[in-house]
Amino acid sequence: MTALRAAVCRSAVIGVAASLSSLATAGEPTACGAGLTGAARTESARYTVVYRTRPDPLKISQHFAIEFAVCAKPGAPAPESVQVDARMPEHGHGMSYKPAVRVLGKGRYQADGLMFHMPGRWELVFDVRGGGSSEQVLSPITLR
Repeated sequence: MTALRAAVCRSAVIGVAASLSSLATAGEPTACGAGLTGAARTESARYTVVYRTRPDPLKISQHFAIEFAVCAKPGAPAPESVQVDARMPEHGHGMSYKPAVRVLGKGRYQADGLMFHMPGRWELVFDVRGGGSSEQVLSPITLR
């Protein structure tokens, strides 16, 4: 094989490898919650929720918001709607406020109007509806 022919073959192999590499990454989904810096992550059987609170850290008796992303795990239905609440399992009650959830697009949401009115162990509850059923994704938070 001539040197020119060998160079053309090497160039073709490199070009095919680069094309295959770009095809492999082009269809890959971005990480759940990409862009939510400083975010917490919680999961259930079918969904992953990545969220951050504003302000951070949270304070007792101060309203806060949650920006979050909900991602379906492989084989799970896409989220159709999401509600957010919080409860104190040891006390048997929730918040005194009902938050409002806004769709931000591309699997991202914002919940406004949350407030933890007392110290202790709370659970954030993300109620995700998809495929005709609901599933709760929980995340514990302790306030002192």
